[in-house]
Amino acid sequence: MDLRELLDTTVTGLGYELVLLELSPKGRLLRVFIDKPEKEGGVNVDDCVTVSNQLTRVLMVENIDYDRLEVSSPGLDRPLVKEADYARFAGQEVQIRLRVAKENRRNFNGILLGLQGGKVSLRTETGDVELDYDHIEKARLVPKFD
Repeated sequence: MDLRELLDTTVTGLGYELVLLELSPKGRLLRVFIDKPEKEGGVNVDDCVTVSNQLTRVLMVENIDYDRLEVSSPGLDRPLVKEADYARFAGQEVQIRLRVAKENRRNFNGILLGLQGGKVSLRTETGDVELDYDHIEKARLVPKFD
């Protein structure tokens, strides 16, 4: 079992979703972002402590060497990582950066319409656009402040 799979199994077992795992270049820092979709208000400090304590135990049992573990919420500008994220956050404003330019552009902002057939649909100021899911380098929600 690789590290991501181990962390995903542990976090899911606690009732959370593993959003993203970031590793420092030498693997000494493990940064884990968790979410709990059904929880109003999102993940709080107590949730992070619960997951951190459990992950610390699991990493010790599995003899995984690291210097520091950080567990946090994905934040208001949550990254969209999995295909399911594109359905879950349909209707919200997103920023998308492509690895491969489309129409001489790599950056797109707009309302996420969803993902179907390997294409992410986005409503931009200039009209609807479809982007290849496989070409997305980074996608994030745009925070809304009232």
